[in-house]
Amino acid sequence: MPPPKDVVKIAIQMVGAIPQLIELQQTKPLASVLKDVCDAWSLPNAERYALQYADGRQTYITESNRRDIKNGSILRLTTSPDQEAERLYLGIQSKNVDVKTDSLKKLASLSQDVTFAQEFISRNGLKQIYSIVEEGNDTGEMLAHTLKAFTELMEHDFVSWENLSTVFIKKIVSYVNMNAVDASIQQLSLSILENMVPTSRLLFELVKKEVTLDRLLTHLQATNAELQLKAMALLIALLLSATDAERRDMMDYLREKNLRQFIHKNIIHSSEPLGDEMAHYLYVLQSVSLNLCEHRMKTSMDPYSQEQRDLLQSLRETAFESESEVPSGSFSTERRRSLCAKEFRKLGFVNNSNPSEDLRRAPPGLLALDNMVYFSRNTPNAYSRFVLENSSREDKHECPFARSSIQLTLILCEILHIGEPCSETAQAFYPMFFGQDHFFEELFCICIQLVNKTWKEMRATQEDFNKVMQVVREQITRTLSLKPTSLELFKTRVNTLNYSEILKLRQTERLHQEETLAVPVLELREKLKPELLELIRQQRLLHLCEGTLFRKISSRRRQDKLWYCRLSPNHKVLHYGDVEEGVQSPPIESLPEKIPVVDMKMLLVGKECPHTKEKSSGKQNKDVLELAFSIVHDMEEYCLNFIAPTRYEFCLWTDGLNVLLGKEMTSERTQTDLDVLLSMELKLRLLDLENISIPDTPPPVPKPPSNLNFCYDFSHAEQ
Repeated sequence: MPPPKDVVKIAIQMVGAIPQLIELQQTKPLASVLKDVCDAWSLPNAERYALQYADGRQTYITESNRRDIKNGSILRLTTSPDQEAERLYLGIQSKNVDVKTDSLKKLASLSQDVTFAQEFISRNGLKQIYSIVEEGNDTGEMLAHTLKAFTELMEHDFVSWENLSTVFIKKIVSYVNMNAVDASIQQLSLSILENMVPTSRLLFELVKKEVTLDRLLTHLQATNAELQLKAMALLIALLLSATDAERRDMMDYLREKNLRQFIHKNIIHSSEPLGDEMAHYLYVLQSVSLNLCEHRMKTSMDPYSQEQRDLLQSLRETAFESESEVPSGSFSTERRRSLCAKEFRKLGFVNNSNPSEDLRRAPPGLLALDNMVYFSRNTPNAYSRFVLENSSREDKHECPFARSSIQLTLILCEILHIGEPCSETAQAFYPMFFGQDHFFEELFCICIQLVNKTWKEMRATQEDFNKVMQVVREQITRTLSLKPTSLELFKTRVNTLNYSEILKLRQTERLHQEETLAVPVLELREKLKPELLELIRQQRLLHLCEGTLFRKISSRRRQDKLWYCRLSPNHKVLHYGDVEEGVQSPPIESLPEKIPVVDMKMLLVGKECPHTKEKSSGKQNKDVLELAFSIVHDMEEYCLNFIAPTRYEFCLWTDGLNVLLGKEMTSERTQTDLDVLLSMELKLRLLDLENISIPDTPPPVPKPPSNLNFCYDFSHAEQ
């Protein structure tokens, strides 16, 4: 008979004593439980003791978290948090260096626990840590433990970062700027500054002033991957906290220092695999850089701006240079205006008498003009060839350069998500972005020539303009999905993907859809569905058994802490627990926490999850909402909260959990997988019917024959 819900069977250890096996009554006050445990070991003063987990992070048991204790948990009787906080508070003030170092080491470990942290901070313990940093000159083990303890204590958000003194901050900055200092101290110092920067404008300005971009670039060039990561994290924090003007200046300086080329060569193409954190930072750096185009993209052309009008005129003069050399006195004003209008029409402007009107639409605004000018100045031969080639064609077959450029700029802005805020979790960056300084402009130069090439392949007319641009969009997106490592490789691949190839791909996709619409095929699909859905269910459960590494993300910043969750091979228990960076697939025995599947009550996703509601006061990100899910267990009172690393993992986990709950799989991935499996199975079954049309209705069954005397008599053949 299973134990009652309010009773859990646990073991309690104590150094030098035989462990106790008890049934913990969850309704019984924790103080009474501790007294019973202490009495069993004849220990006085039960109030000086506390229980904590023996494995994992060794969290203290309190009234608020006691319900998380599972059957079979191993706890340890130890000094209470207030007693331990008092002991360490005195220990870190000791004159004995060994005692002080040991106390700081223990403090760094225990500060991860919120109960202990609260007790230590309430004793003004942070003031002592400030003093050790501000007054000490040590740069060894003691300082490393001090900074680690400080980081963990601040993680609980009991104290505002704005309370830090300028002396303390400058001391932390000095560790970053030192050359002869241990790498672990520099990593912790960079991490502290990274957490500090987003909290206030004053702290941002102080850190930006004290830690130069040159110093961060030096750390980025270090061989220590962890130091490189922390330096990149601080750089990203500074960029995200800066104003638009500051961000532009910082990016200009980084471009002068060839940061992109360094990243492309030494980080992206490093012999070491790229971690999730670094991939995210590279995505943010790419997004921040591309978003510098947002202002021009959203600014319409001002017909009264002389600078903008000069840029527009330069397009005409570059394309029709020989014609423009005729002295202006040779023509009347009216004739000259007519000639300009004719040349702007040849350039492909819709409103050739006033071409600035074409650039009034924002987006793409002035960004389209910038791209056209860049193309004309940096690849003048290709520009002239494009314009002159089309101006000599018949009117109905000419490819309008200006109109195409404006639309292409808009397409590129949409594909590259220019003007959109950075995601908190995305890791999708384009390696080729870091191999080129003027990435957006160079990409435009390749793609505008692609437009002309595709226009000719389609033998398009002005009426086909939108069709051509749809094909070009498809060519670009399909090629970008291959993640080319350089613009040259992108150019090669996108030109290989010509209009004929696009038609073949479309035809294949269309035939795939059409062959599945015949009535007999639809009936066969329905018969195959249950078997294939069962196959998908088994795959989902197998994925849960393999497990996934999840990252803890707070509303304040991305966390470095990781935890792993996996399903037991018999599909009866979910095992989970914290793991260290670099652990790929920990054995199930190393995961201390458990949730029996029978105790799982419900699956919550998105905004319904408690951990997304908790963060609603902060800056909410829709990407995190799309990846969040929670398991409700133990009579709907407790939840295990997840944030999936990718949408793919989110789909597999929510499907697998729904299977365990006996519910339907609802993710979009289920439908995709089912469609793929059905398509493969149908193709296999219909192989013999290739090139044979399948009627919508079965042919009529013929009437039975008048007699059945048509069986061949083998006996006559043998004679």
